Amino acid sequence: MLRTAGRLARHEARLFAGLVLWLARRTEGTAGGRAFGYTRGQGATMAGLAFVCVVETVGVSVMLRDMPTAHDVLLVLDVYTVLFVIGLHAACVVRPHVLTDKALRVRYGAHVDLWIPLDAIAAVRRRTRMTHEPADGVLDLAVGSQTSVELELTAPVAHRSFLGGSRQVSTVRLHADDPGGLVRALTPR
Repeated sequence: MLRTAGRLARHEARLFAGLVLWLARRTEGTAGGRAFGYTRGQGATMAGLAFVCVVETVGVSVMLRDMPTAHDVLLVLDVYTVLFVIGLHAACVVRPHVLTDKALRVRYGAHVDLWIPLDAIAAVRRRTRMTHEPADGVLDLAVGSQTSVELELTAPVAHRSFLGGSRQVSTVRLHADDPGGLVRALTPR
């Protein structure tokens, strides 16, 4: 229980660090490699969710204006929720996929950070998928319910979830804003 709480606290810290980097227009972990973004398909959805959270914050504040203690507690929680939603998107923006000379670093915000050695990639193809049924050995990193690049690996790699679970994956499906560019960059290797 304490281990899970610690992991959640670190995850939350990474989200808010992503927010700071996003405001500073910086990226994390892209030095020495070529970055491939994947957030273009989720920006409008996250902005809409943040807007709905702001509207909810205002509505709850108006409804609880005569109950100062409840008003203050829920205002803090609502502001935290708005920052959390913005932080989720910011973490994805500042942590793109990164291709180096030795590996492809596949990421999804603060949730996923998977290093795939280039010699472990058997095949790469541009393949748009809108449905993703859970399957053993497959990691789907969909953005807007869509993946656009599929990697088949020669040997399974370990994927650790942010709560500490681990599983072996031999197929990775991910989204890239420029899937053709990512496939071209990986093909000669």
